Amino acid sequence: MSPTEPMKDKQEEMGGYIPGVCNIGKEEVKKRRQAAIFAAILSLIVISVLLFTHANKLWRFLAFVPLASFGISVQQWSSKFCVNFGMRGVFNFKDTGEFTSVEQQEMIKADRAKATKMIVMGLLGGLVATILFYLVP
Repeated sequence: MSPTEPMKDKQEEMGGYIPGVCNIGKEEVKKRRQAAIFAAILSLIVISVLLFTHANKLWRFLAFVPLASFGISVQQWSSKFCVNFGMRGVFNFKDTGEFTSVEQQEMIKADRAKATKMIVMGLLGGLVATILFYLVP
């Protein structure tokens, strides 16, 4: 028996869950993809409206919310990791709405660290995009 076999058995038992790496399955990933697409479209609408109406440049900071949401959603979609689930200590590889609790404290800690990193990266990405939009003449 190799040293990785107990880990594989545990992973199969947990349905694909890997602490701090992957906590959602196909159906949940699909929801994160839809959220990213929605945030992208909303970002484009907000930016377009603000540009075409020649609104005061300060209004451009409204774009931050959908841009940051897009940044976080894309990360969730691509990494197969839900920020909300990570913070709550749950995972889901079954039907939408079914959750399994993470029991081990070190796993919860890994999930929360990953979720926090994704939130910070999404917020920073949204901030950079918003500042760039603000600087556009």
